[in-house]
Amino acid sequence: MENITHEKTKEILRWFGEISKIPRCSKQEDKIVNYLIEWSKENGFEYKTDSVQNLVVKVPASAGKENSPIIVIQGHLDMVCEKTPDSDHDFTKDPIKFVYDGDWLTADRTTLGADNGIAIAMAMAASLDKDLVHAPLELLFTVDEETGLTGANALEPGFIEGKFLVNVDSEDEGVFTVGCAGGINTNLDLPVDLENIPSGFSEFKLMAGGMKGGHSGIDIALGKANAIKVIARTINSIVNQGFEIFLSDIKGGSAHNAIPRDAEAVLLIKGDDLEKIKEVVGDNEQTIKFEHSSTDPDLEIKLISGDGSSASKAVSSAGIKKICDFVLAIPHGVSAMSPDIDDLVETSNNLANIKFEDGKVMILTSQRSSLVSRLDALTNSIEAVARLAGGEGKSSDGYPPWEPNMDSPLLDRSVKLYERMYNKKPVVEVIHAGLECGIIGDKYPGMDMISIGPTLKYPHCPDEKIHIGTVGLIWDFMTELFKDLA
Repeated sequence: MENITHEKTKEILRWFGEISKIPRCSKQEDKIVNYLIEWSKENGFEYKTDSVQNLVVKVPASAGKENSPIIVIQGHLDMVCEKTPDSDHDFTKDPIKFVYDGDWLTADRTTLGADNGIAIAMAMAASLDKDLVHAPLELLFTVDEETGLTGANALEPGFIEGKFLVNVDSEDEGVFTVGCAGGINTNLDLPVDLENIPSGFSEFKLMAGGMKGGHSGIDIALGKANAIKVIARTINSIVNQGFEIFLSDIKGGSAHNAIPRDAEAVLLIKGDDLEKIKEVVGDNEQTIKFEHSSTDPDLEIKLISGDGSSASKAVSSAGIKKICDFVLAIPHGVSAMSPDIDDLVETSNNLANIKFEDGKVMILTSQRSSLVSRLDALTNSIEAVARLAGGEGKSSDGYPPWEPNMDSPLLDRSVKLYERMYNKKPVVEVIHAGLECGIIGDKYPGMDMISIGPTLKYPHCPDEKIHIGTVGLIWDFMTELFKDLA
């Protein structure tokens, strides 16, 4: 921090540090909401919450700008809570530990939460800046963005009044986002039969890990390994070679919008087969690691002894084959690229989570597309896979795409201002990741919106980091934009 010369960056990171002391995993935003309410009271700002704990804070205009159109600064309160297997961090109570690494700020073996805590910090700094010329501001802080945009979906008419909205949830400085994909989540259940485990079988744990993971919207086109697919493929190889095994548990993945980095399964194996099965596991590791040598060089698959608490019943080889067929048939990755915009993923799916409960294999998938028809078609095909396997699929209502408006007055002013300030053109893009702007635009017709943000790498995984220098660049641009709009 002492090497940072941009004073406002220091202030913003101080606020970010305070925010990062407060637990705020998705669906656990009570404490951060209460913190911001107390902050609003201390500074004399009006505020209100709604039925799901979305919060809007009203900041008076600077002198003489009271009648200017209201500007909404928008970000979400929750964060994806991911950590490395060797971390003992407790997201329900432990503060995020910052690690400064040259020009970057990251965290100690956990997600950093700059997605989207940096938006909260920047909004707080703007509200308290007595020298900043601005129209009336509304700080719109939404809940539960990361697990389905619940907060944005619950917004009611009249909760905000602004006509310009600056979303601070994009992840590349110098890039203006003006459109995004819509999305649907699908829960799949596959019943399986449990059988008594014969004598002579011992418990082992098959583990697939070391993968990079990442944001399922931003990183889906990079071809990163999916740990659920990796472990299913390995188990399938064991069964296909005729070994009799049993499965008592399988789990992997976390958030719907994070590519799974780790997965594990509890297998029961006959002693005579152990060494040969280890060879199968090793062969699979070598093959899959070669396939992902560029994206996931640390990928590993290993078979280790269990903890001795083996179940009395488990899934037999026939049932395991059914599970593997089910998992391997579910699509993961890019389904279609945009025919109109270079290098833009149009449609994709993330095979996000698997677990075994109550005699069922339960899977969560997350589909995205900038075309509603393609989104529905992909979702229908995934539900069809479940039905064909003897299970069922139930999908959420989803959220709409944000259709780009290239004639937006806010975009026009932003582009011209950025060129004046930095003597270069910003990139204007549509992204495959989901943003709340699509929902907000649906609920507040006529809202003129743009999304910006400092440069952020590897969100939704423990490698998440933010480029410190770009925080000041975004601050300078945003505050000049406020002056221009006032």
